Amino acid sequence: MSERRDEIAANLDAVRRRIAAACADAGRRTDDVRLVVVTKFFPASDVRLLADLGITDVGENRHQEAEAKAAECADLGLRWHFIGGLQSNKAAAVASYADVVESVDRAKLVGPLSRGAHSRGHDVDVLLQVSLDPPGADGRAGADPAELDELARRVDEAGMLRLRGLMAVAPLGGDPDDAFARLATIHADLLAQHPDATVLSAGMSGDLEAAIRHGATHLRVGSAVLGPRPRDK
Repeated sequence: MSERRDEIAANLDAVRRRIAAACADAGRRTDDVRLVVVTKFFPASDVRLLADLGITDVGENRHQEAEAKAAECADLGLRWHFIGGLQSNKAAAVASYADVVESVDRAKLVGPLSRGAHSRGHDVDVLLQVSLDPPGADGRAGADPAELDELARRVDEAGMLRLRGLMAVAPLGGDPDDAFARLATIHADLLAQHPDATVLSAGMSGDLEAAIRHGATHLRVGSAVLGPRPRDK
């Protein structure tokens, strides 16, 4: 365990140095950017090591794994982010343990998330996932930017959901600087109508510097902190 702790601590230090350097280059304060460590496929023991090393936010992609890990680590007081593709029939269950749901990309998810938050008796923060892929591309999930106003309205009208901002992933093979520059413009438009939606979740292990340059407030980093995934499913 001490060897694993040392490995994670060294990786975490390297990532924090990258964040600090990127913030300095962008004229931003380091504490304006929050690190969310993505623990998908890694054991709860790693989550405990992360908490011991000062991590407060962890991200999960898959409901069953996330639910079990959040329960096992409930004593740590962590903030759990659900960042994976979300099925409407799992949304209420996700809201029962996730503090932040970053992948809301269609109106069909809003009702179940609200019901789950009500049964939990706890507000859930919501990020709208916006697609940065070119029109017609067979890419990742995410709402079309033109759909965000209506989706934001649905979240605002739902009980116990708080619209906090946007999440996006840079397109595969594209220039992340271009993608995140477009994201910054989309975020500015959202903020004009929803001034509390200040969160911008963008940037992963390979492109966090570009995300910081364009205003990311949250970074979702997995492999750079925890190493290669122990298995894939």
